[in-house]
Amino acid sequence: MRVLVVEDDQTLGVFLQKGLMLEGHDVDLVGDGDAALELAAQQTPDLMVLDLGLPRRDGTDVLGVMRQEFQGTAILVLTGRSAVQERVRCLDLGADDFVLKPFSFHELMARCRALLRRRERFADPVLRFGGVAMNRMERTVFYDGVRIDLTTKEFTLMEFLMLKRGSCCSRAELLTQAWHSTPETDTNIIDVYINYLRKKLSAVHPEEISVESAIETVRGSGYRLRDRRKIPRLEKPAEETSLADDALQPIELARGA
Repeated sequence: MRVLVVEDDQTLGVFLQKGLMLEGHDVDLVGDGDAALELAAQQTPDLMVLDLGLPRRDGTDVLGVMRQEFQGTAILVLTGRSAVQERVRCLDLGADDFVLKPFSFHELMARCRALLRRRERFADPVLRFGGVAMNRMERTVFYDGVRIDLTTKEFTLMEFLMLKRGSCCSRAELLTQAWHSTPETDTNIIDVYINYLRKKLSAVHPEEISVESAIETVRGSGYRLRDRRKIPRLEKPAEETSLADDALQPIELARGA
């Protein structure tokens, strides 16, 4: 699962980030409210651990925006504000849980696990990223509204890339997830199937110059999905008159004279 920790206390934030990473999650850490919303817009988190006393934008403002724009994200509020009215306000704004500082780290982790389990149980079966919509129940994939027919292995591979939402997936991870093989296995099967996926996705946009418009190679690391809508488009160079032709023209005229 993808978790976003929003905490302006750097020491506490790193502590929470490491603890959640040990639980097996992909964890990002930001220190202010504006950065939290910007990152959430790029890569929607499954869970947000949100401090209220933030610079630039207060945590209650972040909570309100998150609940309007990202209904599927579970939000655990973490704060030193102990007034009952504050807790009621946060819950009314859409917080899923509330933990007061100082807190037990083990209790916090348990609450995070509970929220993620609850979210997974009622999660939208459709994964969306970069123009791709994958319905995991119906086993269908659409790219910018065009249906893409995938084999079982291609679907499994694409599903894992979608779950990572733009984060890099190593070949070892993909091999383990899609083929249940050990990372030590000497095979290029991942590269072969990534190529299959690229061909099917690029067929939707044949005008694209790069075959990596949808799936990017991260050199030395693996692959990740890209949002082609955020990739600057390269303009085709204007047709230029050949200098050689221009140079020959006065010669021909002179000969004709």
